[in-house]
Amino acid sequence: MLNKINRFLDVVSDFLAHRKGLLPFMAVALITINAVLQFIPGNGWIVESDLLLHIGIIMAIIGFMLAWTL
Repeated sequence: MLNKINRFLDVVSDFLAHRKGLLPFMAVALITINAVLQFIPGNGWIVESDLLLHIGIIMAIIGFMLAWTL
């Protein structure tokens, strides 16, 4: 099991090493989608809780930290 996790992390790190701006770009997309959904009525708890905004901010922070280290 630990071997599979190590291989998965190796593959992900190799993938992200060549695409350093991917996670921050996806985070900006999530934050933009959250802003657009604010104006559409009846979206439920995703809009009320700003779920996409929070996920986007966390993803951007992790993306910038990984881009700095890779």
